[in-house]
Amino acid sequence: MSTPSSYFEDMYRESADPWHLAERWYERRKYDLTVASLPHRRYRRALEPACSVGELTLLLAERCDEVLACDRVASAVSTATSRTAHLPQVTVRQLTLPQEWPTGSFDLVVLSEVLYYFDPDTLDEVLRRATAALEPGGTLVTAHWNHPVPEHLCTGDELAGVVASVPGLTLLADHREDDFVLQTFGRRSPDGAPPLSPAAAEGLV
Repeated sequence: MSTPSSYFEDMYRESADPWHLAERWYERRKYDLTVASLPHRRYRRALEPACSVGELTLLLAERCDEVLACDRVASAVSTATSRTAHLPQVTVRQLTLPQEWPTGSFDLVVLSEVLYYFDPDTLDEVLRRATAALEPGGTLVTAHWNHPVPEHLCTGDELAGVVASVPGLTLLADHREDDFVLQTFGRRSPDGAPPLSPAAAEGLV
């Protein structure tokens, strides 16, 4: 079964930022690498599920015309809303995915530190919905802790193979460290053509 909502509610009840996302150099470095892995200079509309306190949201807002960040825990949504209040392009909502999947399409979907909480069936649905919502040529980014945790149903390495097998996606970048796995995928066009690399998009190759 997926990790129950009570686990997250208990974590945020004990601390406004239970994973210290706004304090740790490890987290800041990982977020910087996540944003650096994005192949496009600018994105039209991004979706960031499990945004927590909005630390990564702040960085995504620098590259996106619009960011929809969401989390299932009300206190996390409140904190992220407060921290991004000065950014008109950011909207933060309380949503439980995949049941409450937002409407519309996106050219960027960021799944950071969230997929290992889902059981296999729910994981499949999340990835299916994320891919379906992603515009052709759009970007899907996944980043996940790679050490065993009792509440995590798999590791970053294990997730990497699952995401890479999703139809319609092309692996663009694969960054692996002892601590986490970061992958960037592009949505193929309806005729199956892969997205252009950054160099190809600028006519360098």
